[in-house]
Amino acid sequence: MNKLKRKTVLSVCMVTLLSACGQSKRLETETEQGKDPSIWPNITSEIPVSKDVELRVAQLLANMTIEQKVAQMIQPEIRDITVEDMRKYGFGSYLNGGGAFPNGDKHATVTDWVMLAESMYQASIDASLDGSTIPTMWGTDAVHGHNNVIGATLFPHNIGLGAANDPKLIERIAQATAKEVLATGIDWIFAPTVATVRDDRWGRTYEGYSEAPEIVRDYAYAIVKGLQGDGLSNEVFKEQHVISTVKHFVGDGGTIKGDDQGDNVVSEETLFKIHAQGYVGGLKAGSQSVMASFNSWHGDKIHGNKYLLTTVLKERMGFDGFVVGDWNGHGQIEGCSNESCPQAINAGLDMFMAPTKSWKPLFYNTVDQVEDGTIPLTRVNDAVSRILRVKLRAGLFNKPSPAMRLYAGDSKIMGNQQHRALAREAVRKSMVLLKNKAGILPLSPKQNILISGDGADNIGKQSGGWTITWQGTNNANSDFPGGTSIYEGIKQQVVKAGGNITLSLDGSFANNDKPDIAIVVFGEEPYAEGQGDRPHLAYQYGTNKDLKLIKSLKAQGIPVVSLFISGRPMWVNAQLNASDAFVALWLPGSEGDGIADVILRDGNNHIQHDFSGRLSFSWPNAPTQHVNRFDGQAPLFEYGYGLNYATTDTLKDNLNEQFDISSSVNEVEFLYDVQPKKPWALYLTERNENKLVKSNSEQLNGVEFRTIDRFVQEDSFQLSFTNSDIAGIQLLSKHGFPEDLSAYVKSNAYLTFDISLKSGSLSKTSIGMNCVGEKQCSSQVSLPEKILNALTDDWQEVAVPLTCFESLDAKLSQTVSPFKVSFVGDAQVGLGKIALRATASSAIVIACD
Repeated sequence: MNKLKRKTVLSVCMVTLLSACGQSKRLETETEQGKDPSIWPNITSEIPVSKDVELRVAQLLANMTIEQKVAQMIQPEIRDITVEDMRKYGFGSYLNGGGAFPNGDKHATVTDWVMLAESMYQASIDASLDGSTIPTMWGTDAVHGHNNVIGATLFPHNIGLGAANDPKLIERIAQATAKEVLATGIDWIFAPTVATVRDDRWGRTYEGYSEAPEIVRDYAYAIVKGLQGDGLSNEVFKEQHVISTVKHFVGDGGTIKGDDQGDNVVSEETLFKIHAQGYVGGLKAGSQSVMASFNSWHGDKIHGNKYLLTTVLKERMGFDGFVVGDWNGHGQIEGCSNESCPQAINAGLDMFMAPTKSWKPLFYNTVDQVEDGTIPLTRVNDAVSRILRVKLRAGLFNKPSPAMRLYAGDSKIMGNQQHRALAREAVRKSMVLLKNKAGILPLSPKQNILISGDGADNIGKQSGGWTITWQGTNNANSDFPGGTSIYEGIKQQVVKAGGNITLSLDGSFANNDKPDIAIVVFGEEPYAEGQGDRPHLAYQYGTNKDLKLIKSLKAQGIPVVSLFISGRPMWVNAQLNASDAFVALWLPGSEGDGIADVILRDGNNHIQHDFSGRLSFSWPNAPTQHVNRFDGQAPLFEYGYGLNYATTDTLKDNLNEQFDISSSVNEVEFLYDVQPKKPWALYLTERNENKLVKSNSEQLNGVEFRTIDRFVQEDSFQLSFTNSDIAGIQLLSKHGFPEDLSAYVKSNAYLTFDISLKSGSLSKTSIGMNCVGEKQCSSQVSLPEKILNALTDDWQEVAVPLTCFESLDAKLSQTVSPFKVSFVGDAQVGLGKIALRATASSAIVIACD
């Protein structure tokens, strides 16, 4: 059927949106066996239905071709489309993923962002190629401020905001974020995350507000209202507003063992009462989009779960916006790929998030599947109607182009003083005081203060993941113009009061300049989804670098105030015992001066601001304890705990510090998965040369490195080399301290990795581990020739018993490199999922030489 004929036929049947015209498969709506939709309430959105909007949707739909409709359902990413692609296809939306910038420039200006938005918009309404004038929209992950843009205000991550328990504050933060996003010409925010986290090992714990569903519900309502406007007062989608997204539907915070993208196996009643309350709040406030989750529910991927996406969300809960997928999430459905997935659309997904070049075959395959009836036309009409409805409600058809909008290109909005003051207020309200022995806090700023620890003068570390780059790594203080490190914030007030402050990351000081007090700032390195998953909650167990620093100061008779940066509650009993005061800072963002406002008195010795933050997550009493309120367990600090300056601290210095780490070895400990796991860094090697891998593509002489997609975005990497005699890659300790991996030897664990031979051949491959000691201790195990000859493009897991390395004199208690692979040959080799594992049942196990 040619385009003109198809358009004529469709115009007859599209006026009635539920017409079965062209449909060869019936779209089932019956409740699936064993499910109970009565559990789920109907949510009355505060954004009313408009007859004018519905009429306009019908009119637009009646004149659209199948190609135009499918284009509305495809969302590519800016690294993989051009303006000409937008003009040709007319995509309904596009996005920038974490670490994607206009022209690939991390330091792109506000004007650069607006120029890209304007170019894409103009191409979308240019009908010369695709025949469509429907405006596109740009979506971005502005999850703690406009965090992809240099110079933006970075608010505390959600876990800290949850400790503030202040919905009005959250609404104001959403309003400020919306304005900074609008300054770059962007229409749509992928926020808020409304996961109710139940296992703090999950690497996205800090994206959740609380383990308490009522906080999540109330915050979702407040943020959506702040982003989109108040539907009750008809102040919705004005010039200062953007489209919001509640995500990720549903149950992502409750997967088994906190496994990112894993399986949630709770009952349907628990799924609603615990994990869906954010949607109760968000849909009531009128959120116009919902993002489907990567996780499964009882083994079924949510992206393909018709019961949850259609029966529950759309029919029972009454959601009339659209459902967007997550990053190639449709490709994880059984029987699907990134390039073809009718199952997702039929289940209720309205918009594919299709980064990488997969968007093009996905577009054509989906068109074919609509034409042959695999995807019913009524399902497509419903999806496109939802997308058009949101665009009309948001005023995208009537607004000026992005460059001509009220806030566009206004650099005075990005990171302005009012927004930074708001973020500073949020920092003050989010801090939780866990220990204050003898009332040592607040401190006099007139003292001689030593500030130490690798988090003291590190805005990137205090901001965490989803900060400029996806994982929040490789950021320097210069990447945060207008921001303030914790040290700088304290220094400003100390100097003003006439005191003395010294920054010494390692805690050293001149013999004649012993400080009155030491402030040690330490904690987790930045991470985001996947990389942040942990097998246990013990902080820095093994080297205990930060604990040694605290103890060294205490041994010199110096009181210590510990400021702990983290994306979750952690087992820090030893650090608590050694500290005189201990504050959970969470991930405070760019305004580190908010910390000084609370822990320091003013120049007249008055309290500036008291602690008001309270734990919105229970604090574990053991590294393997996964505790939530009302579950009958006894945490170290219960939900709602938090001292203030009127509270007498009764915490003793004798908390249990013993942890048999072998008790956690039965779980996988990833060394590399998507990114190197802390404290490891990835280095290219050739002969005796090393080069730190800083981006998704690097080269060292004849060895080329680039990240590749296997299961999820950039989760593996490929090495290419020609006629190499010693080329490879290794993981090295980033901080220079050795790690104690001896417990894994005691448990007879394995070093495992996935490998595939993309092309070429290998004549020799060896796997090594390096350590430090009285002499250089390294060990290498060669892969047998028969294994090398059997390698293909299919991925294969290889396992080397750790006892092999120990037998070759590797001291695993002093490991500085847990994995080094060296190749001889001419090949392209894929590597991924480097890990320590207790078992290797599915792997090829290498015998010790």
